[in-house]
Amino acid sequence: MARAPRASEPPLPNRERPGEPQPYEATNDELLQFYKEMLLIRRFEEKAGQLYGLGLIGGFCHLYIGQEAVAVGLQSALDGEKDSVITGYRDHGHMLAYGIDPQVIMAELTGRAAGISRGKGGSMHMFSTEHKFYGGHGIVGAQVSLGAGLAFKHKYSGDGGVCMAYFGDGAANQGQVYEAFNMAELWKLPIIFVIENNQYAMGTSVNRASSEDQLYRRGESFRIPGIQVDGMDVLACRGAAETALEWVRAGKGPVILEMKTYRYRGHSMSDPAKYRSREEVQAVRDKSDPIEHVKRLLEERGVKEDELKSLEQAIRKQVNAAADFAEQTPEPEPAELYTDVLVERY
Repeated sequence: MARAPRASEPPLPNRERPGEPQPYEATNDELLQFYKEMLLIRRFEEKAGQLYGLGLIGGFCHLYIGQEAVAVGLQSALDGEKDSVITGYRDHGHMLAYGIDPQVIMAELTGRAAGISRGKGGSMHMFSTEHKFYGGHGIVGAQVSLGAGLAFKHKYSGDGGVCMAYFGDGAANQGQVYEAFNMAELWKLPIIFVIENNQYAMGTSVNRASSEDQLYRRGESFRIPGIQVDGMDVLACRGAAETALEWVRAGKGPVILEMKTYRYRGHSMSDPAKYRSREEVQAVRDKSDPIEHVKRLLEERGVKEDELKSLEQAIRKQVNAAADFAEQTPEPEPAELYTDVLVERY
Protein backbone atom coordinates (compact mmCIF):
# COMPACT_ATOMS: atom_id res chain seq x y z
CA MET A 1 0.00 0.00 0.00
CA ALA A 2 1.40 3.41 -0.96
CA ARG A 3 2.65 5.56 1.93
CA ALA A 4 0.99 8.94 2.38
CA PRO A 5 3.45 11.85 2.39
CA ARG A 6 4.46 13.03 5.84
CA ALA A 7 3.61 16.57 6.82
CA SER A 8 7.23 17.12 7.85
CA GLU A 9 8.62 16.34 4.39
CA PRO A 10 9.93 19.51 2.69
CA PRO A 11 8.35 20.54 -0.63
CA LEU A 12 10.31 20.01 -3.82
CA PRO A 13 12.67 22.93 -4.38
CA ASN A 14 11.90 25.44 -7.09
CA ARG A 15 14.02 24.47 -10.03
CA GLU A 16 15.98 26.95 -12.07
CA ARG A 17 14.80 27.22 -15.65
CA PRO A 18 16.12 28.90 -18.78
CA GLY A 19 14.85 32.40 -19.47
CA GLU A 20 12.00 33.04 -21.88
CA PRO A 21 13.44 33.08 -25.42
CA GLN A 22 13.07 36.24 -27.45
CA PRO A 23 12.98 36.42 -31.25
CA TYR A 24 16.47 36.94 -32.61
CA GLU A 25 17.21 40.49 -33.74
CA ALA A 26 18.83 39.74 -37.08
CA THR A 27 20.73 42.26 -39.14
CA ASN A 28 19.68 42.68 -42.78
CA ASP A 29 22.60 40.50 -43.87
CA GLU A 30 21.70 37.76 -41.38
CA LEU A 31 18.05 37.82 -42.38
CA LEU A 32 19.02 37.57 -46.04
CA GLN A 33 21.27 34.62 -45.19
CA PHE A 34 18.40 32.86 -43.39
CA TYR A 35 16.22 33.44 -46.44
CA LYS A 36 18.88 32.03 -48.79
CA GLU A 37 19.42 28.92 -46.68
CA MET A 38 15.70 28.17 -46.31
CA LEU A 39 15.10 28.76 -50.01
CA LEU A 40 17.99 26.45 -50.88
CA ILE A 41 16.47 23.69 -48.76
CA ARG A 42 13.01 24.23 -50.30
CA ARG A 43 14.25 24.15 -53.91
CA PHE A 44 16.62 21.26 -53.20
CA GLU A 45 13.80 19.18 -51.74
CA GLU A 46 11.48 20.00 -54.62
CA LYS A 47 14.18 18.82 -57.05
CA ALA A 48 14.74 15.67 -54.99
CA GLY A 49 11.02 14.96 -55.27
CA GLN A 50 11.25 15.31 -59.05
CA LEU A 51 14.25 12.96 -59.27
CA TYR A 52 12.44 10.43 -57.09
CA GLY A 53 9.48 10.54 -59.46
CA LEU A 54 11.84 9.88 -62.37
CA GLY A 55 13.29 6.83 -60.62
CA LEU A 56 16.73 8.40 -60.10
CA ILE A 57 16.39 8.23 -56.31
CA GLY A 58 15.53 4.82 -54.89
CA GLY A 59 14.36 3.58 -51.51
CA PHE A 60 12.69 6.01 -49.13
CA CYS A 61 12.84 9.77 -49.46
CA HIS A 62 11.52 12.07 -46.70
CA LEU A 63 11.29 15.74 -47.67
CA TYR A 64 11.71 18.72 -45.33
CA ILE A 65 9.39 21.10 -47.17
CA GLY A 66 7.70 23.40 -44.66
CA GLN A 67 10.11 22.77 -41.78
CA GLU A 68 13.06 24.80 -43.10
CA ALA A 69 13.01 27.43 -40.34
CA VAL A 70 13.83 24.85 -37.67
CA ALA A 71 17.16 23.60 -39.03
CA VAL A 72 18.24 27.01 -40.34
CA GLY A 73 17.28 28.93 -37.21
CA LEU A 74 18.74 26.47 -34.71
CA GLN A 75 21.92 25.52 -36.53
CA SER A 76 22.80 29.11 -37.36
CA ALA A 77 23.54 29.48 -33.63
CA LEU A 78 25.90 26.49 -33.47
CA ASP A 79 29.67 26.52 -33.70
CA GLY A 80 30.46 24.34 -36.70
CA GLU A 81 34.00 23.80 -35.44
CA LYS A 82 32.94 21.95 -32.29
CA ASP A 83 29.15 21.39 -32.04
CA SER A 84 27.66 18.15 -33.39
CA VAL A 85 24.31 17.47 -35.05
CA ILE A 86 22.39 14.20 -35.31
CA THR A 87 18.91 13.54 -36.67
CA GLY A 88 16.53 10.96 -38.07
CA TYR A 89 15.88 10.05 -41.68
CA ARG A 90 14.40 13.43 -42.75
CA ASP A 91 17.94 14.73 -42.93
CA HIS A 92 18.67 16.62 -46.17
CA GLY A 93 17.70 20.01 -44.74
CA HIS A 94 19.87 19.63 -41.66
CA MET A 95 22.91 18.90 -43.81
CA LEU A 96 22.28 21.88 -46.04
CA ALA A 97 21.77 24.09 -42.98
CA TYR A 98 25.19 22.99 -41.71
CA GLY A 99 26.84 24.22 -44.90
CA ILE A 100 27.40 20.88 -46.64
CA ASP A 101 27.71 21.04 -50.44
CA PRO A 102 24.36 20.35 -52.21
CA GLN A 103 26.22 18.42 -54.91
CA VAL A 104 27.51 15.70 -52.59
CA ILE A 105 24.11 15.46 -50.89
CA MET A 106 22.27 15.06 -54.19
CA ALA A 107 24.90 12.57 -55.38
CA GLU A 108 24.24 10.55 -52.24
CA LEU A 109 20.50 10.60 -52.89
CA THR A 110 21.10 9.10 -56.32
CA GLY A 111 23.55 6.49 -54.99
CA ARG A 112 26.68 7.85 -56.66
CA ALA A 113 30.32 7.38 -55.65
CA ALA A 114 30.74 11.14 -55.19
CA GLY A 115 28.01 11.14 -52.55
CA ILE A 116 28.86 12.16 -49.02
CA SER A 117 28.50 8.51 -47.88
CA ARG A 118 30.01 7.19 -51.14
CA GLY A 119 26.59 6.35 -52.48
CA LYS A 120 25.90 3.69 -49.84
CA GLY A 121 23.73 5.67 -47.46
CA GLY A 122 21.12 7.17 -49.74
CA SER A 123 18.51 9.58 -48.47
CA MET A 124 18.20 8.21 -44.95
CA HIS A 125 21.78 7.45 -43.90
CA MET A 126 24.04 10.36 -44.73
CA PHE A 127 27.03 11.06 -42.52
CA SER A 128 30.01 13.41 -42.30
CA THR A 129 32.45 13.38 -39.39
CA GLU A 130 34.29 16.24 -41.10
CA HIS A 131 31.22 18.45 -40.73
CA LYS A 132 30.27 16.97 -37.34
CA PHE A 133 27.01 15.66 -38.80
CA TYR A 134 26.39 12.16 -37.44
CA GLY A 135 23.37 10.99 -39.44
CA GLY A 136 20.75 10.31 -40.88
CA HIS A 137 19.25 7.33 -38.88
CA GLY A 138 16.49 5.05 -40.10
CA ILE A 139 15.50 3.52 -36.75
CA VAL A 140 12.89 5.77 -35.14
CA GLY A 141 14.39 7.43 -32.08
CA ALA A 142 17.77 5.70 -32.32
CA GLN A 143 19.56 8.99 -32.88
CA VAL A 144 18.47 10.32 -29.48
CA SER A 145 20.53 7.87 -27.44
CA LEU A 146 23.40 8.25 -29.93
CA GLY A 147 23.12 12.00 -29.45
CA ALA A 148 23.51 11.49 -25.71
CA GLY A 149 26.66 9.56 -26.53
CA LEU A 150 27.97 12.43 -28.63
CA ALA A 151 27.22 14.81 -25.76
CA PHE A 152 29.08 12.50 -23.37
CA LYS A 153 32.06 12.63 -25.71
CA HIS A 154 31.95 16.44 -25.73
CA LYS A 155 31.92 16.51 -21.91
CA TYR A 156 34.53 13.76 -21.47
CA SER A 157 37.01 15.37 -23.86
CA GLY A 158 36.29 18.89 -22.59
CA ASP A 159 36.09 20.25 -26.13
CA GLY A 160 33.31 22.74 -25.29
CA GLY A 161 30.96 21.24 -27.86
CA VAL A 162 27.21 20.76 -27.64
CA CYS A 163 25.17 18.08 -29.40
CA MET A 164 21.90 19.04 -31.08
CA ALA A 165 19.80 15.88 -31.37
CA TYR A 166 16.64 16.10 -33.49
CA PHE A 167 13.66 13.76 -33.39
CA GLY A 168 10.00 13.97 -34.28
CA ASP A 169 6.68 13.84 -32.47
CA GLY A 170 6.36 10.16 -33.39
CA ALA A 171 9.78 9.29 -31.97
CA ALA A 172 8.90 11.21 -28.80
CA ASN A 173 7.01 8.11 -27.60
CA GLN A 174 10.01 5.77 -27.92
CA GLY A 175 11.34 4.22 -24.72
CA GLN A 176 15.00 4.79 -25.55
CA VAL A 177 14.31 8.54 -25.68
CA TYR A 178 13.52 8.53 -21.95
CA GLU A 179 16.55 6.43 -21.07
CA ALA A 180 18.62 9.06 -22.88
CA PHE A 181 16.82 11.86 -21.02
CA ASN A 182 17.58 10.23 -17.67
CA MET A 183 21.28 9.71 -18.37
CA ALA A 184 21.69 13.17 -19.92
CA GLU A 185 20.29 14.90 -16.83
CA LEU A 186 22.12 12.67 -14.34
CA TRP A 187 25.43 13.47 -16.00
CA LYS A 188 24.53 17.06 -16.99
CA LEU A 189 25.43 16.33 -20.60
CA PRO A 190 25.72 19.21 -23.08
CA ILE A 191 22.81 18.29 -25.34
CA ILE A 192 19.79 20.06 -26.78
CA PHE A 193 16.96 17.64 -27.52
CA VAL A 194 14.96 19.09 -30.43
CA ILE A 195 11.46 17.69 -31.00
CA GLU A 196 10.36 18.64 -34.52
CA ASN A 197 6.63 18.39 -33.93
CA ASN A 198 5.21 18.46 -37.46
CA GLN A 199 1.84 17.34 -36.05
CA TYR A 200 1.47 13.98 -37.84
CA ALA A 201 4.47 11.70 -37.22
CA MET A 202 4.10 9.05 -39.94
CA GLY A 203 0.41 9.78 -40.43
CA THR A 204 -1.33 9.96 -37.08
CA SER A 205 -2.12 13.27 -35.41
CA VAL A 206 -0.06 13.95 -32.29
CA ASN A 207 -3.32 14.62 -30.45
CA ARG A 208 -4.47 11.05 -31.12
CA ALA A 209 -1.12 9.35 -30.51
CA SER A 210 0.21 11.14 -27.41
CA SER A 211 -1.53 11.36 -24.04
CA GLU A 212 0.63 14.44 -23.33
CA ASP A 213 0.70 16.36 -26.60
CA GLN A 214 2.60 19.34 -25.14
CA LEU A 215 5.87 17.68 -25.93
CA TYR A 216 8.12 20.28 -24.33
CA ARG A 217 6.90 18.88 -20.99
CA ARG A 218 8.22 15.40 -21.70
CA GLY A 219 11.39 15.94 -19.68
CA GLU A 220 9.71 17.16 -16.48
CA SER A 221 10.00 13.87 -14.60
CA PHE A 222 13.75 13.96 -15.34
CA ARG A 223 14.03 17.63 -14.28
CA ILE A 224 14.87 18.65 -17.85
CA PRO A 225 13.38 22.04 -18.71
CA GLY A 226 11.43 22.40 -21.94
CA ILE A 227 10.56 25.30 -24.22
CA GLN A 228 7.86 25.39 -26.89
CA VAL A 229 8.85 27.35 -30.00
CA ASP A 230 7.15 28.57 -33.19
CA GLY A 231 9.03 26.38 -35.63
CA MET A 232 7.65 28.30 -38.62
CA ASP A 233 9.49 31.50 -37.59
CA VAL A 234 13.24 31.38 -38.19
CA LEU A 235 13.86 34.30 -35.80
CA ALA A 236 11.95 32.54 -33.01
CA CYS A 237 13.98 29.39 -33.71
CA ARG A 238 17.27 31.25 -33.56
CA GLY A 239 16.22 33.03 -30.36
CA ALA A 240 15.33 29.71 -28.73
CA ALA A 241 18.67 28.26 -29.79
CA GLU A 242 20.50 31.15 -28.14
CA THR A 243 18.61 30.57 -24.87
CA ALA A 244 19.16 26.80 -24.95
CA LEU A 245 22.86 27.10 -25.75
CA GLU A 246 23.40 29.56 -22.90
CA TRP A 247 21.82 27.05 -20.50
CA VAL A 248 23.72 24.03 -21.78
CA ARG A 249 27.11 25.72 -22.15
CA ALA A 250 26.82 26.89 -18.52
CA GLY A 251 26.96 23.23 -17.46
CA LYS A 252 23.32 23.07 -16.36
CA GLY A 253 22.55 19.94 -18.35
CA PRO A 254 20.15 19.23 -21.21
CA VAL A 255 17.17 21.20 -22.43
CA ILE A 256 14.24 20.24 -24.67
CA LEU A 257 13.02 22.44 -27.51
CA GLU A 258 9.63 21.53 -28.96
CA MET A 259 9.46 23.12 -32.40
CA LYS A 260 5.83 23.46 -33.54
CA THR A 261 6.22 23.05 -37.28
CA TYR A 262 4.45 21.48 -40.27
CA ARG A 263 5.42 19.42 -43.28
CA TYR A 264 3.60 20.15 -46.53
CA ARG A 265 4.30 16.78 -48.16
CA GLY A 266 3.53 13.28 -46.94
CA HIS A 267 5.70 11.47 -44.44
CA SER A 268 7.73 10.14 -47.36
CA MET A 269 7.41 10.26 -51.14
CA SER A 270 5.26 7.11 -50.99
CA ASP A 271 2.72 8.69 -48.61
CA PRO A 272 -0.36 10.28 -50.26
CA ALA A 273 -1.17 12.03 -46.94
CA LYS A 274 -4.90 11.29 -47.06
CA TYR A 275 -5.15 11.76 -43.28
CA ARG A 276 -5.45 15.54 -43.73
CA SER A 277 -7.19 17.82 -46.19
CA ARG A 278 -5.63 19.92 -48.92
CA GLU A 279 -7.40 22.89 -47.38
CA GLU A 280 -5.54 22.37 -44.10
CA VAL A 281 -2.16 22.26 -45.82
CA GLN A 282 -2.95 25.31 -47.94
CA ALA A 283 -4.11 27.25 -44.88
CA VAL A 284 -0.74 26.67 -43.20
CA ARG A 285 1.08 27.72 -46.37
CA ASP A 286 -0.98 30.91 -46.61
CA LYS A 287 -0.66 31.85 -42.95
CA SER A 288 2.65 30.50 -41.68
CA ASP A 289 5.08 29.66 -44.50
CA PRO A 290 8.56 30.33 -43.05
CA ILE A 291 10.11 31.52 -46.31
CA GLU A 292 7.30 33.90 -47.22
CA HIS A 293 7.44 35.32 -43.69
CA VAL A 294 11.12 36.24 -44.05
CA LYS A 295 10.52 37.53 -47.57
CA ARG A 296 7.96 39.99 -46.19
CA LEU A 297 10.38 41.10 -43.47
CA LEU A 298 13.09 41.71 -46.06
CA GLU A 299 10.75 43.74 -48.23
CA GLU A 300 9.75 45.80 -45.17
CA ARG A 301 13.45 46.50 -44.60
CA GLY A 302 13.85 47.84 -48.13
CA VAL A 303 15.21 44.81 -49.99
CA LYS A 304 14.04 45.13 -53.59
CA GLU A 305 11.93 42.49 -55.32
CA ASP A 306 14.49 42.33 -58.16
CA GLU A 307 17.20 41.36 -55.66
CA LEU A 308 15.05 38.55 -54.26
CA LYS A 309 14.21 37.32 -57.78
CA SER A 310 17.88 37.30 -58.67
CA LEU A 311 18.60 35.30 -55.54
CA GLU A 312 15.85 32.83 -56.42
CA GLN A 313 17.33 32.32 -59.89
CA ALA A 314 20.83 31.77 -58.47
CA ILE A 315 19.53 29.12 -56.05
CA ARG A 316 17.57 27.33 -58.77
CA LYS A 317 20.73 27.29 -60.87
CA GLN A 318 22.71 25.87 -57.93
CA VAL A 319 20.14 23.12 -57.34
CA ASN A 320 19.93 22.24 -61.04
CA ALA A 321 23.73 22.01 -61.15
CA ALA A 322 23.64 19.64 -58.17
CA ALA A 323 21.06 17.46 -59.92
CA ASP A 324 23.11 17.41 -63.14
CA PHE A 325 26.21 16.46 -61.17
CA ALA A 326 24.33 13.67 -59.41
CA GLU A 327 23.04 12.25 -62.69
CA GLN A 328 26.40 12.37 -64.47
CA THR A 329 28.82 11.20 -61.78
CA PRO A 330 29.50 7.40 -61.76
CA GLU A 331 28.04 4.82 -59.43
CA PRO A 332 30.33 3.15 -56.85
CA GLU A 333 32.60 0.34 -57.94
CA PRO A 334 31.32 -3.12 -56.89
CA ALA A 335 34.28 -3.50 -54.51
CA GLU A 336 32.93 -0.58 -52.48
CA LEU A 337 30.30 -2.97 -51.15
CA TYR A 338 32.95 -4.38 -48.80
CA THR A 339 34.36 -1.11 -47.47
CA ASP A 340 33.26 0.87 -44.42
CA VAL A 341 31.63 -2.23 -42.94
CA LEU A 342 33.71 -2.61 -39.79
CA VAL A 343 35.90 -0.25 -37.81
CA GLU A 344 39.26 -1.96 -37.39
CA ARG A 345 40.91 0.67 -35.21
CA TYR A 346 39.60 2.86 -32.45
